[in-house]
Amino acid sequence: MKLNRLNPAKPRALVLATLLAGLGAGPIALGVSAEQPANTGQAAAAVAAVDAAKPAKPADTGKATDTGKVAAQRSEQAAKPASRAQARNVAPVAGLDQTQMDHAKTIVDTAHQMGLPDRAAVIAVATAMQESNLRNLANTGLPESEQLPHDGTGYDHDSVGLFQQRPASGWGPVDQLMDPATSARKFLTALKDVPGWQDMPVTVAAQTVQGSAFPDAYAKHQGNAEAVVDAITK
Repeated sequence: MKLNRLNPAKPRALVLATLLAGLGAGPIALGVSAEQPANTGQAAAAVAAVDAAKPAKPADTGKATDTGKVAAQRSEQAAKPASRAQARNVAPVAGLDQTQMDHAKTIVDTAHQMGLPDRAAVIAVATAMQESNLRNLANTGLPESEQLPHDGTGYDHDSVGLFQQRPASGWGPVDQLMDPATSARKFLTALKDVPGWQDMPVTVAAQTVQGSAFPDAYAKHQGNAEAVVDAITK
């Protein structure tokens, strides 16, 4: 028996014609979801017109900007003339332990930050060697000093810190004098105010600042102080 094969296009045409006749409407927009309007061509054109009117957005440069800032910061840091003392840890010399050497380094760093020559650092280190053996000392007579970081305690009047500076003598509050960098800055500031300090023997310059009862005691520390400052700055 021969089958009467229909042209595949005819059934589709018949289905389409039947739908049109049944609905009595114009052309049906095929492939449009129920949530979208049938006439999407006009909507798309309107959206395109709005987008075209907007100023063009630059490329996402956020990451590039951040990267540029980081690079600029690194370049700026590299350009800064960091002191030799600050650039590395320094091993102890002249019989000091690491804590004493670290305090000496703080003194040298402070002198450099103030624009003072190594001679000032030698005077300051020699002074701290005599006054506290390069230890940041609290004072048993000042309980507040014992609540701050310290390397031990002393008991001479109200003297505290590396330079045994006295709050009662106008050197400043206890918390400042117990901070090695701050106490070093106070000593070096007073040294700068001594006329001709650069040409004075170490012991005379130190004594002029400190007003010690033992004015010649600083001299014995000069050699070690010079060795320590040289080790930090070389």
